[in-house]
Amino acid sequence: MIGIVTDSTCDIPQHLLEQHGIIFVPQVLIWGDREYRDRIDIQPGEFYQRLAADRQPPKSSQPTQSDFSSAFANAIEHGASSIITLVLSSTLSGSIDSAKMAAADCEVPVEVIDSRATSMGLGWQVLAAARAIENGLDLQGVLERVNQVRGKIVQFAGLDTLEYLRKGGRIGAVARWASTLLRIKPVVALNILTNLVEPIGLVRTYNALVDLLYRKFFDELKDHKNLHIAVLHGNMLENAEALAARIKEEFNPLELLINSTGPVVGLHTGPGALGICGYAED
Repeated sequence: MIGIVTDSTCDIPQHLLEQHGIIFVPQVLIWGDREYRDRIDIQPGEFYQRLAADRQPPKSSQPTQSDFSSAFANAIEHGASSIITLVLSSTLSGSIDSAKMAAADCEVPVEVIDSRATSMGLGWQVLAAARAIENGLDLQGVLERVNQVRGKIVQFAGLDTLEYLRKGGRIGAVARWASTLLRIKPVVALNILTNLVEPIGLVRTYNALVDLLYRKFFDELKDHKNLHIAVLHGNMLENAEALAARIKEEFNPLELLINSTGPVVGLHTGPGALGICGYAED
């Protein structure tokens, strides 16, 4: 049996984590003099409300070797004779180093994979691995399936403001928009191959943001079928549900998920963000 371990930035809905027996290691938020384990000690709703009101934003901290060792032990207790671990991009976090150190000490073989992604860019790879295992693929087959999915992922986000991206130091090429921070709403692409946040367009209203996000995302997947789509949001469930309904009506994807981005991802995208992440099977 191959066990699956990931980290909490994957943003996979809880019911799918449970359905596929996926174990996640929480990232950590440091807020004032307290530490919070992502999606365990602090949930997205509480996080976004506090983030909008608190003048002192939190910082994030990667899981430790011990955190991954505990997750591996959990997988072994549930019958794993080997483990695949997919983690947040190594360009965004040192989580992969903690995972590799824990893997070196583990009593069963552990394959540590740099997803080169975050949020459902990571999540879709994790789900692909879990489903490949359930379909009877061996380790090499699972890894090949993950690589296939990674190469197809398209990920766009519409942000209510650039403020949080700037504070988190992830602004990259989008920095040229910084002088208009208070007047615009940006749409950005998260390039899963280069790990760069790429500027796509600027709008002034939320409705225009949703329309631009929708158009740019599906321009990338036009003429493709058998879509797996996730709509992510920063405490904007009604807006996410409306966007998902629009997607379902026009494209009828094989799989359509809605989830809030977790605290560690939301630290950089901020309240009010809306994202679409997905890929086509064909």
